[in-house]
Amino acid sequence: MSTIDSTGAAQTTSQTSATSSATQQFGQEFNNFIKLLTAQVQNQDPLSPMDSTQFVDQLATFSTLEQQVQTNSSLGGISSLIGDLHTMFASEWLGETVTLESSWVPYTGSEVRYLTNTPDEADNAYLTVRNSEGELVWSEQLDMDDEVHTWNGQTNTGETASTDEVFEFNIDFYQGTEYIGLGAPQIITTITDVGSENGVLRFGTSSHLSADLYSVSKYSEPE
Repeated sequence: MSTIDSTGAAQTTSQTSATSSATQQFGQEFNNFIKLLTAQVQNQDPLSPMDSTQFVDQLATFSTLEQQVQTNSSLGGISSLIGDLHTMFASEWLGETVTLESSWVPYTGSEVRYLTNTPDEADNAYLTVRNSEGELVWSEQLDMDDEVHTWNGQTNTGETASTDEVFEFNIDFYQGTEYIGLGAPQIITTITDVGSENGVLRFGTSSHLSADLYSVSKYSEPE
C-alpha cells in the first residue's frame, strides 16, 4: 500500500507555482523588451544608428535568467530569437573598419596597418616581426608622430614575406634608454563576416583574424 506525503506534495505544488509565476513574469519582461527593441530599430536615425552592444548585453542577461527559471516550451525559442537579433545587427558591422589587438597576424600580401597602445611616458618604440619559428624577419624604429603604422611585408634581407605564413608582431617601448614594456598592435581591418557563437557575435575580417563583439572597436580614418 502506497502513501502520499502531504507535506512533500504541498512543497512540490508550491515550487511548481513559484516556477510558473517566475516563468510568466520573465516571459512578460522579455516581450516588453522585444517591443522596445523593435521600436528603437524601426525609428533609429540612419545617419546615427543605434549601438547594438548594449542590446546584446541585455540579451545575454535575459539568456542567463532563462537558465535560472525552469524552462518550458513557451521559452524554448529565446535562443533562436537571440540568434535572429544578432542577424539583424549584422548589417551594422558588415564592411565596418575596426581595430582588434593581436600579436599574431597572417600576411595576405597587403600591407598590415596597425595602431600602438603607446604608454604616456614612452618616447621611443620599436617593432619586431618574427616568423612562426621565432626568427627575426623585420625590425624598425617607429615614428612616434604617426598615428597609423604599416608593414608591407618587407624583410631585413630585402625580400618579401611569404603570404602563407603567420607572423608575430611585438612593440617594445622605451623612455630614453629605459625599457618600459612590451605591447601588441591594434590591427586595422574590415569586418567581412558575422556569425553567432554561444550567444555572442563573432566576426571574420579581411586580415583573416577572427574576433568577438567585445574585442573589436570601430575605427575612423584620421582626416
